[in-house]
Amino acid sequence: MISHNLVARWDASGIYIMLMLTGEYEHTLDDKNRLFISNKLRGQIDVEEHGSSFYLVLGANGVLCLYPEKSFQQIALAGAPGMGAPDEAVSYERLSFALANKVELDRQGRLLLSERLRKRAKLESNLTLVGVRDHIELWNTENWERYLEDNLDQFQSQIMQARQSVLQKQSRELDV
Repeated sequence: MISHNLVARWDASGIYIMLMLTGEYEHTLDDKNRLFISNKLRGQIDVEEHGSSFYLVLGANGVLCLYPEKSFQQIALAGAPGMGAPDEAVSYERLSFALANKVELDRQGRLLLSERLRKRAKLESNLTLVGVRDHIELWNTENWERYLEDNLDQFQSQIMQARQSVLQKQSRELDV
């Protein structure tokens, strides 16, 4: 039996542990299409827990995503939610594996991007790496800044609602 609980687990004290990649980091592709992955991002990944290899995957909205090995395994093996027809399951499986590229970082923490992936993701040389919970997204810096501009107001409203919800839950727990 395959365990799909590869990314998150409970620690000895009963606290749920999950990979939480955060932050935004600007980098430039070198002339050999190598991208430095920030020590701050790499340091957030426990190699024992999440694996030492990575998978580059063309994700939602054409954004290139870098998944730690076990995060990618969990997603790829889970299958797409809500697949009704067998054709959809076959398509999901085919594309999940065909568009994924297993990669390793060199000793300097650089990742080699193939020209094919770079073209598919429309990546230029100035990139912003964004930690998004269980993966790292690779954005053209200009596109990331535009995305922030378009979505920051909505995010600020959402974060206030989420915080309010947590505070209300904590208040109810204190009342019990």
